[in-house]
Parts: sequence; C-alpha cells; structure tokens
Amino acid sequence: MSAVLSSPREARLEPITLERVPAVCAIERSAFTHPWTPANFTDSLAAGYHCQCLVAPPPESDPAEAPRGARALWHRVVAREPGETLIGYFVAMKGVDEVHLLNITVAPAFQGQGWAPLMLEALAGWSRGQNAQWLWLEVRASNLRALAVYERNGFRRVGMRKGYYPAQGSAREDAVVMSLRLHESTSAWGGLK
Repeated sequence: MSAVLSSPREARLEPITLERVPAVCAIERSAFTHPWTPANFTDSLAAGYHCQCLVAPPPESDPAEAPRGARALWHRVVAREPGETLIGYFVAMKGVDEVHLLNITVAPAFQGQGWAPLMLEALAGWSRGQNAQWLWLEVRASNLRALAVYERNGFRRVGMRKGYYPAQGSAREDAVVMSLRLHESTSAWGGLK
C-alpha cells in the first residue's frame, strides 16, 4: 500500500479549471465535514479569484495493481485526472492591499508531507506580486493541526469570529482570524519574505 500512497517528489501549481472542479470537490469532501460545493468553486472561478491546484505526475504504481483495500483507499482520498495526481489546492481573493485565503486543502493521503507550507509560500509570493501587504484567513477553532501549520509559517492570531462555521446539526463553530504581514514574515521554506 505504501507504493500507492507514496508522496510525489515533484509537483507544480496550475490553475483550477472547470474540468478540474469535480476532482477538487472529491478531495474537499474527503477532507471536511462541511465541504465547499461545486458551485462555491465555480463561483470563485467566475469571480476571478486566484484558484490554484497542486498537481503531480501519476504515481509509479498503478492503483489498479494495488491490493483491494489499498485500491479503495486510493480512490477515496486522492483525486486523479488523466496523467496527474491532485495533491491540493487553494482559493484566494485579492483586495485593495490584502489577499484573503478562502480555502486551502491538501488531500488526506498527502497531509503532513509539507505541501500546505509550499502552497502558502506560493500564495504569499503571488500576493506580494499583487502589492498586497497582508494575507488573511479564518480557520476553525478546533482545527489544531491547521492552526499549527499557519503559526509555523508566520501567521498570527488576531481575533475570533463567533459562530462563523457550520457544525454538527444546527450548531456553529468559532473561527480564528489570522494574518500574515507579508514583508516581515518567515517560514520553514526559506522565509515568506
């Protein structure tokens, strides 16, 4: 099974296209209890938001050759387009002097391998190219793993939004508001400066 879910050694950022939305949504559903809908992604594309996906060449082992259980796991957690493996994606909205990260997701099979910081660094570089001074985001207060990733990459907690996210039933969950000052930040990936 490790050959099927092994980490790609190379990847590239490419635009999310309408053709990629189903694969992006497959990862979204596998990663979140309250996923974005296809309409959220298509609306983001129509609005001209910065929508990028991280893709890698297909794995050396064909999932069809894997044991039955591994094959099912592969199809559950990794979206594959012909000739590529979708590792993750992000959607960001540009403001006057800031960029707001609306969604960043790494496929569960590739989490913990450094792909989120890589995408954050790429987003920070793009944001600087747009003359943004700040990068903003919200994250569920219960998502300790994501909070740790953001903090390790220079983001600071600056506030809370009460009842921002839907939760189980009719409950709501608070969001932690975080920001990154783009010209002063550092990261494990050589500095988000």
